[in-house]
Amino acid sequence: MKKLFLIIGAPGSGKTTDAELIAAKHNNITHYSTGDMFRAEVSSGSQRGEIINTFISAGNIVPIDIAIETILGAIKTASTDIVIIDGYPRSIEQMVELDKYLVNENEVELVNVIEVEVSVEVARDRVLGRSRGADDNVEVFNNRMKVYLDPLEEIQEFYTAKNLLKKINGERTIEKIVIEMDEYIQSKI
Repeated sequence: MKKLFLIIGAPGSGKTTDAELIAAKHNNITHYSTGDMFRAEVSSGSQRGEIINTFISAGNIVPIDIAIETILGAIKTASTDIVIIDGYPRSIEQMVELDKYLVNENEVELVNVIEVEVSVEVARDRVLGRSRGADDNVEVFNNRMKVYLDPLEEIQEFYTAKNLLKKINGERTIEKIVIEMDEYIQSKI
């Protein structure tokens, strides 16, 4: 059975970097971002990939059932038994639908959801300081932060009720954050 860890956090929280560093440290852990999974599905030439491409190329959101089937497919075919996905779920709907799929899923177990906590100020300073592209500006950051924060309380309550939420302080050095997150993940496997 595949063991799944989800990492959520604000834009600039470092969740992707944390997950990449942990996966690079262990040969039994695979890390995915949802965008990577969609691109891999599209480049595979599969029918699902063609459907995903019609949504992505038009700038639309991939329908939830296709997104979850793609995510579960990637997890099941991962070369390792431990999979970390960062940046998912991003909405109440994604969380609820993923949970519905996992209830009937005997190949994938959600072990934990790790939230990398940072203040809005720290997130803003990191995102605007990195200036990687056109989307690293105040207006886009504020919108991305709102999209992250709006469903956050409900997501926290949902996973806390299932005893699956672990919060990690993301305002320390990357080394300290990765050590704590890695030790936590190792304690759960």
